[in-house]
Amino acid sequence: MTINLERGSSAGQVAVLGAGSWGTTFAKIVADAATASGVERSIRLWGRRAEVVDQINALHRNEQYLNGIPLPPSITASTDVAEVLAGAELVIVAVPAQTLRPQLRELKNLLAPGALVVSLMKGLELHSDARMSEVICEELGIPANRVAVVSGPNLAMEIAREEPTASVVACSDAEAAAWIARSCTAPYFRPYTTTDVIGVEIGGIVKNVIALAVGICEGKKMGDNTKASVITRGLAETSRLTLALGGEARTMSGLAGLGDLVATCSSPLSRNHTAGRLLGKGLTLEQVTSEMKQTAEGIKSSQAVHELAGKLGVEMPITAAVVAVLAGKLSVDELGPLLLARDLKPEGGY
Repeated sequence: MTINLERGSSAGQVAVLGAGSWGTTFAKIVADAATASGVERSIRLWGRRAEVVDQINALHRNEQYLNGIPLPPSITASTDVAEVLAGAELVIVAVPAQTLRPQLRELKNLLAPGALVVSLMKGLELHSDARMSEVICEELGIPANRVAVVSGPNLAMEIAREEPTASVVACSDAEAAAWIARSCTAPYFRPYTTTDVIGVEIGGIVKNVIALAVGICEGKKMGDNTKASVITRGLAETSRLTLALGGEARTMSGLAGLGDLVATCSSPLSRNHTAGRLLGKGLTLEQVTSEMKQTAEGIKSSQAVHELAGKLGVEMPITAAVVAVLAGKLSVDELGPLLLARDLKPEGGY
């Protein structure tokens, strides 16, 4: 299969792997983008749970994850991943980060030749410290110029309600990024493009850890000064790690850096912010995990981020403090003084 990446073209057959809130929302974005541009497009959504799939097909709803949101009729769902992937030019992946690698191994031979793969995931793989785009390349055996990342202030429910949102599509191939952006430009969703895949992914990964810290502060009833300080210094931590990995500083001041960080640290819709708030109120990690319906990626990724920072010699005191809390080595009452624990120095620079 050869994809036409010329200006004006976009995907005709789209597969979305993952029927959670963000995967379903992105399927809606792609469907609405096609309607707005007058393009015929088939969107097939893969989900593990038959009851979710049946509801999408019969009622055009996914009430567990997007309560009250009608889905376009061009979206169909299946529990059969081979059926969903057949002939898809654009494959969008939205599964929990720590389950990605084994799931990709099951579908490697089902991917259409030449298909572009987009990661919606914001996590770092434990033990390998691999970004999701790297896992996709390794497991599917495809080059980096066929793998893209979408990130930014992407609170799924707000987007599903069609509240105006901007985001970023990152791919090492600028033409591929632009083609993907055209395929997901809806009246309420405006994607920008970049070739800085590292910066976009690291911004999406670390902001989850910082959101846990901000949530803990809120649960402890700390004030706005504290939360603003943690957000700002959290951005500095993210920037240091991004630069150490070869990403670009300017990405951190954009939608995938500052934009995503502010949204995730401020909104009650943020799973990581919610998890942190519950921890701050005194719940154990096990209680938080059982209470939440969806995955808070920062809980799993924080250790990987901490390990990666250690290998690279990057100072990340907020991340280190969050990891200590999650590991039970530090109580939430002891967290405050450590959040800004760094030698006195001028603010300029990272």
